[in-house]
Amino acid sequence: MGEPFVGSEAVASGRLTPYQLRSRFVAVHPDVYVSRGADLSAVERARAAWLWSRRRGVLAGQSAAALHGAKWVNSRAPAELVYQNRHRPNNIRTWSNRLVEDEVTTIQGISTTSPARTALDIASRYRKNHAVAAVDALARATRLKMADVHLLVERHRGRPGIRAAREVLALVDPGAESPRETWLRLLVIEAGFPPPQTQLPIYDARYGLLVAEVDMGWEDSRIALDYEGDHHRVERRVFNKDIRRSEVITELGWIHLRVTVEDTAAGVVRRLSAAWARRA
Repeated sequence: MGEPFVGSEAVASGRLTPYQLRSRFVAVHPDVYVSRGADLSAVERARAAWLWSRRRGVLAGQSAAALHGAKWVNSRAPAELVYQNRHRPNNIRTWSNRLVEDEVTTIQGISTTSPARTALDIASRYRKNHAVAAVDALARATRLKMADVHLLVERHRGRPGIRAAREVLALVDPGAESPRETWLRLLVIEAGFPPPQTQLPIYDARYGLLVAEVDMGWEDSRIALDYEGDHHRVERRVFNKDIRRSEVITELGWIHLRVTVEDTAAGVVRRLSAAWARRA
């Protein structure tokens, strides 16, 4: 029993005795159990919340995003679902929003908000930068059509958070491969630079061969930005490959800025401003 399950059902079916249930498993919600010491993923935490709702709730928000395959969902955060019950456990968030039939789908037998409805809920309920990163990841996992989300915005135009949702959705870009890439992209936009193209290919002008694909950049100005996570620094093979790659990009006439977790927002903006000044 690796997944969350309803304890009373397991005992009633004979799969477990009451003693086995108490000794081998622990309740994460009333009558919903997991193995002792289990480290729940975001998907498992979502499933446990749905079982607590007696299978009546609809997974929403980040829980729905996890079932849709989005990366970077915080597995420690409370599960989220649309369910008419105010007496919820502390590690579950319930919403009482209205759902239309085409806003609900089924994944692994679990009622879940559609990608478009999931995006709308996240965009209207979270702080801007967090919301943009979450919808970026959802869009990348599901090939979300933003036109479908905007239709829902109009359908639910009177609900709280719609104004914030419009601002978030205008910034979504499925080209972001991590929350830190989203952070970097939003940083340069908020600093007044033109929105960069994500996953920008760089070609050898002489032979037309693809030599690199950078996280984001501006082709007209030949300025490239890469966010390099820890694996770029820790893994020697990746580190050496990145050095050669950066040399090739520079030789082709590009300004290649590499950003790490050690860089401050002000430092990134200063370096990028200097790059634009050189091009000017």
